[in-house]
Amino acid sequence: MNKAQFIKSLMPHFNESRKDATHAVEIVIDAITRNMAKGEDVSIAGFGKFRKIQRKARIARNPFTGEPVKVKAKTVARFTPAKVLKEIVAGTRKMEPAPKPAPKPVAKAAPKKAAKKAAPKKAAKKAAKKAPKKGAKKAVKKKR
Repeated sequence: MNKAQFIKSLMPHFNESRKDATHAVEIVIDAITRNMAKGEDVSIAGFGKFRKIQRKARIARNPFTGEPVKVKAKTVARFTPAKVLKEIVAGTRKMEPAPKPAPKPVAKAAPKKAAKKAAPKKAAKKAAKKAPKKGAKKAVKKKR
């Protein structure tokens, strides 16, 4: 699963708002990154621990040629999964049911006022059809 797919899977929890789901993911990633950059550990219960570690300089071997190669000291990020996460991934523990998204609010239909207004217009049209037009008799007489 990549970041876009992860955001899409969170959208039902944010009323189908991609903007809100993206914002939530960005905030979590930013908080983890900033705290790790400071050198602080980030522990999420039941998930794991993110931390910054120092690797010492060492001599490694090139796998193709077998020659020794100097590797510089560096700082890297490390994730250590929690016991619960390890057990779930291994299949020795069952997951709890996924949290269901909040139900969507249903918009109430507004009362139809247009139907009441339409009735007098129809009645007025019917009355106009029944009433003889003033110029209609003259036009008929002239044609004959």
